[in-house]
Amino acid sequence: MSPSSLRFRPIEGRDDPAMAAIIRQVMPEFGAGGPGFAIHDPEVDFMCRAYSIPSAAYFVVVDEHDRLVGGAGVAPLIGGPECVCELRKMYFVSEARGQGIAEPLLRHCLATAKAFGFRQCYLETLTGMKAAQRLYERVGFTRATVTGATGHGGCDRFYILDL
Repeated sequence: MSPSSLRFRPIEGRDDPAMAAIIRQVMPEFGAGGPGFAIHDPEVDFMCRAYSIPSAAYFVVVDEHDRLVGGAGVAPLIGGPECVCELRKMYFVSEARGQGIAEPLLRHCLATAKAFGFRQCYLETLTGMKAAQRLYERVGFTRATVTGATGHGGCDRFYILDL
């Protein structure tokens, strides 16, 4: 897989099973398979429908064969201020990691959130997801405290970015 062969596009209904499989494969790799993690969110099985609500979008990353290798999205932060969105479910299969697609996808999600009118973007992650944390910090996210009511009590790192 070469970095130039990866691209992203809005999620489609046909992508739901593959994206659910990626989420269920990747999260346990980082110890996020138990209660309190996004792997158990009801939206995992119907991502296209879940992100078709106002002020939400999800993008999948595909390789040269149109095979899904990851994705990320933004949506209103549940239980948070209306001006704050959440970066959600940014996961990649192992062979797609380190290929240079995460930062362009993240920046696209942030631009989409800003176009929706959000003023801040919040995210939750885990201590062990060090590469992801380096990316978030490089893009400008700073450490924060728990915000909103995501139900992800298993997460232990929180970030915020002014858009």
